[in-house]
Amino acid sequence: MITIDFNTLNPLEKHIHEQMRQYSRTMPTIRINQAAAFCNCSVSKISKFVKKLGFNNYRQYLDFLYGKQMTPETQSDELNRVKSFIDTFDTAMIDELLALIDRHPKIALFGYGPSLLCAQYFEYRLRNCSDKTAMAVSDEVTLKNMADDATLLLIITETGRFQSFRNVYDSAREKGATVVIIAEEYNTGLVDQCDRIFWLSSTPQPMHLAPYEKSRTLFFIFLEEVVQRLLPAPGE
Repeated sequence: MITIDFNTLNPLEKHIHEQMRQYSRTMPTIRINQAAAFCNCSVSKISKFVKKLGFNNYRQYLDFLYGKQMTPETQSDELNRVKSFIDTFDTAMIDELLALIDRHPKIALFGYGPSLLCAQYFEYRLRNCSDKTAMAVSDEVTLKNMADDATLLLIITETGRFQSFRNVYDSAREKGATVVIIAEEYNTGLVDQCDRIFWLSSTPQPMHLAPYEKSRTLFFIFLEEVVQRLLPAPGE
């Protein structure tokens, strides 16, 4: 999506555009460093001018200048993945997780790296929308000290391949806790590391990304749906 507005340009930027128009009539293409030289300004000024005019980058501006068909932006894999997740969203998973939450007065949330941030967000939301005792942790000692038979442990993991949760599961089970894994990517290796598992997506993220580099978007969507069901109805 592009919106072009020449009225936003100041006199210098209008001069840059006019110079570019003139040079484009006699040159088959204009590199950005050439544009800066022709307009007696810096390359960064050219880039800012292009963005201010409404283009995403200098190449788009050149296509516009030369009357070429602009290459349509392809929707990112992440947007396609999120769209697929929303289109096939399984509300039964929300019902099942809510039933587990309802049966446990204490909720422990566990994760590593970016997944811990998701856990901390959900801890904050749980504290504000329910009467549950909620705590997000990332070390096994703290978890073992707080776990008991009233605890529901929610392990949040993108792939489950960064580090095994076997020790976490065993120590929590020794204390009587119920252990649930919420994972985005399908990984059968997680089955023996929990009592219940929720796989959120059948569309994996790019394989070249390390676990800590992968998006946690689907976790926030899923967990926010849980929160919305926990919020009191208007008037309550």
